[in-house]
Amino acid sequence: MDTGSDLTWVPCGNLSFTCIDCQEYTNNSPMSRFSPSYSSSCVRDSCTSQFCIDVHSSDNSYDPCNIAGCSLSTLIKGTCSRPCPSFVYTYGEGIVSGTLARDTLRIHGTDLDVSRDVSSFGFGCVGSTYREPIGIAGFGKGSLSLPSQLGFIQKGFSHCFLAFKFANNPNVSSPLVVGDLAISSNEHLQFTPMLNNPMYPNYYYIGLEGISITQETGSGSLVQVPSNLKNFDSSGNGGMLIDSGTTYTHLPQPFYSQLLSNLESVIKHPRATEVEARTGFDLCYRVPCINNITSGLALMDVDDHLLPSITFHFMNNVSLVLPQGNSFYAMGAPRDSTVVKCLLFQSMDDEDYGPAGVFGSFQQQNVEVVYDLENERIGFQAMDCASSSAFQQLHKP
Repeated sequence: MDTGSDLTWVPCGNLSFTCIDCQEYTNNSPMSRFSPSYSSSCVRDSCTSQFCIDVHSSDNSYDPCNIAGCSLSTLIKGTCSRPCPSFVYTYGEGIVSGTLARDTLRIHGTDLDVSRDVSSFGFGCVGSTYREPIGIAGFGKGSLSLPSQLGFIQKGFSHCFLAFKFANNPNVSSPLVVGDLAISSNEHLQFTPMLNNPMYPNYYYIGLEGISITQETGSGSLVQVPSNLKNFDSSGNGGMLIDSGTTYTHLPQPFYSQLLSNLESVIKHPRATEVEARTGFDLCYRVPCINNITSGLALMDVDDHLLPSITFHFMNNVSLVLPQGNSFYAMGAPRDSTVVKCLLFQSMDDEDYGPAGVFGSFQQQNVEVVYDLENERIGFQAMDCASSSAFQQLHKP
């Protein structure tokens, strides 16, 4: 699920699917893929379709059919029947290449006997990728996105990402609710307004007003953010993008360095500089453990109170205290009565183009995030997402 993109795609191919630099994913389990030849209803999309124009990011509606080799007369008349040309779709670090297809999508409710068919669903049939192995459901605001095609873009959806320690647990999954229920059951949440960016209308932007650091004693400090984290310039640059497809929260300089300095001033544990050099994270500390727990990462959060808590302050007086483990995270098992924990924030790579900051998925763990698209607002509530998932499983019809 990626709120920072529109295209829904699946690994695809009648003979093979190629994933470059995907060893860390493909070694874990065999990958399934979709074979169009086994579906009697699957067809290549037309070069004249709006989906084709969107997937090629074209401002000129004639471009895809021109690439497909249509004559000028058929372009003018809109009668070219050639298929949509192959596309390349890019992410932060990943790339996918494939064709645009349409097929009937069957959606099952919590009761598997209840289903709904969505005809002519547009999706990417991807034959080769770079660092993108398993398919993506695009939840952006564009016409290609899953919410748009399924018809709940006018309402909204909510998600609650499980903590990272559940990543390889097949018995529990992150709750996702779509449509009216996602909104009606969460009116009590704190909501911050979505910021409208005319230059990039398919993304979800919010305004960040400050970040506060609170120590165990209760004393704290507020770090004021630059104005571009809640405003856009004339080219559409600025604002904070909320993106489930970006792993870590990214903040602009020099604000990011100021936040690091404030954290350094209140954390008295010894630095783990060799871990910083190895991982690329900027602040890593050796935090004392109650005992040498080696039975699993699930027990490593017992000493989180020895590090300051971090609160994000969004527009409309919305404050989100990051759950334990969303800011500093254990890099491995404890040794010699200490565990190394690193701050999982990063600096923005390109501060002059695009969003000024990104609120990433790691910081959204154990937080219910509600996208109320009808009222153009996003709500937050810290919660135990694993318990929520178990509750939903328990109360299935």
